[in-house]
Amino acid sequence: MIDPQWANARNILVMRLDNIGDVLMTSPALRAIKENLPEARLTLMASPGGAQAASLLPSIDDVIPWRVLWQDIGKLDFDPEREWELISQVRDRHFDAAVIFTSFSQTPHPAAYMCYLAGIPLRLGESKEWGGGVLTNEVRSAPDEIHQVERNLRLIESVGFEVSDRSLCIQVPSAKHSANALLLKHDLATDAPYLLLNPWTSCQSRNYAWDRFATAARRLAEITGWQVVVTGMEKDRDRSVPLLEALKPHAIDLVGATSLSELAALVAGARLVLTNNTSTMHIADATRTPSVIMFAGTEYESQWQPRHAPTKLLRQPTECSPCYSFTCPYQLECLDIPPEEVVAAGLELLERLYPAFQGDKGGWVR
Repeated sequence: MIDPQWANARNILVMRLDNIGDVLMTSPALRAIKENLPEARLTLMASPGGAQAASLLPSIDDVIPWRVLWQDIGKLDFDPEREWELISQVRDRHFDAAVIFTSFSQTPHPAAYMCYLAGIPLRLGESKEWGGGVLTNEVRSAPDEIHQVERNLRLIESVGFEVSDRSLCIQVPSAKHSANALLLKHDLATDAPYLLLNPWTSCQSRNYAWDRFATAARRLAEITGWQVVVTGMEKDRDRSVPLLEALKPHAIDLVGATSLSELAALVAGARLVLTNNTSTMHIADATRTPSVIMFAGTEYESQWQPRHAPTKLLRQPTECSPCYSFTCPYQLECLDIPPEEVVAAGLELLERLYPAFQGDKGGWVR
């Protein structure tokens, strides 16, 4: 049974202040809130990057993009007025409640204090440390190794929300037409099978070597006869040039050419995805797209791994894992994986999932 105070909430602020993948991991919890309180309006507050994920989340009604001071790594200027402006904007929306989603390494207390100052009466969060009265509903922290989806669901279950589905939930229909148009520009029919390669992440410590990715993707393209759709952000354009050159004539270059929704539609349409542990991995899990994931030793697999899509996670065990580092001071030994292993993992998935696929006999049998 829902806590009586929370049962009356109709205007709820949900906060996840990290990146796209972190926001996507809240989708089962957001869906559960909507299912329990169908008349409630949910507003997502996220970082400017993470806020892009709102377009994929059917439970979200509005979004507040904001780079918060308490998760800044030294890039924000000294500007107290900016913080008062945030409080003012939140106060003006007259929220009934705030749900503060965090990872195991974060505290909800700065966010909860901001919500307190903005007049939000109900404030829910999970914490390892005592934070005074800034949270009205506090959940003691789960073990660090717990999956992030379960951490989020555990939070809302603590106030009585029932959860009917614990899988990721995204929407992509509105982007399918524009994604198909991008493929048609490269002479790929909308019903043609393709591989999708998303080779980059936002931090160096999670990037599998681009030349190895290119070798693996090229070999899979040769075996299957499929094109390789290469995706990435605009900032990845320059470093993608040698990779795209190595993939000729199999590559379809969409680096910097897609919105997040279009990327999700492309992932949903792929026969196989090759990527690192990044937001594309979570999109593939949500769309049940088979994936080979180069999973760096930066985190426990149990915290972030796909749970529903057919997936092969590849990484080498290392003593320094989990390091939670943005850059590797060593030689990325955790991702020292020969391209042949990537190819073998991809073929294993294809042969298991698609009975018409004969990897040793020339690819896809139509």
